Amino acid sequence: MKRAALYARVSTPDQHVETQLYDLRKLAAQRGFEITREYCDRGVSSSKARRPALDAMMNDARRGEFSVVLVAAFDRIARSTRNFLEIVDELSSANIAFISAREAIDSSGPMGRMFITMIGSIAELERSLIVERIKAGMRRAKIEGRRLGRAPLNVDRNALVRDRLAGMSLTDVGAKYRISRASVVRVVRDAKQKQLVEAA
Repeated sequence: MKRAALYARVSTPDQHVETQLYDLRKLAAQRGFEITREYCDRGVSSSKARRPALDAMMNDARRGEFSVVLVAAFDRIARSTRNFLEIVDELSSANIAFISAREAIDSSGPMGRMFITMIGSIAELERSLIVERIKAGMRRAKIEGRRLGRAPLNVDRNALVRDRLAGMSLTDVGAKYRISRASVVRVVRDAKQKQLVEAA
């Protein structure tokens, strides 16, 4: 009997994973799978890089604690086509089958493998087209004499660095000079590096 892991995710706290789990338990029973664990991310958007239950499931997959993963749909487990392929590839490398109930895809079968290969090919084509569009846009911008890249910050860098080193918080410095906290960190870091170079 194959050991199965169920993964379910809902985007908001008021949604319930039980709806997905009910169907997945039923599918597991129909296939004769033994459910070893249910992994649930509650109130977690698919766009979030860190999903605790998914991370835990992938860690358990690497340890070989189950041989098949069941999900309600592709969009429950992955935030993008690329992310989906990365997850499926990692599961496949660990000899773990991937089954999606809504799309009726089973990566252990030839049709499922063909479908996933097609998705990979489409994703690769999409990435190539995006790269080509970016390159074409950069060429056009260069011909038209437009600036490429980030515009330089129009701030008094010395005063900003003094304020930050005097103990002013990132938020307060950013508000004072009307730039982001990340920009404050970058300006201060660049100033320190410049001092090190000059002192060497």
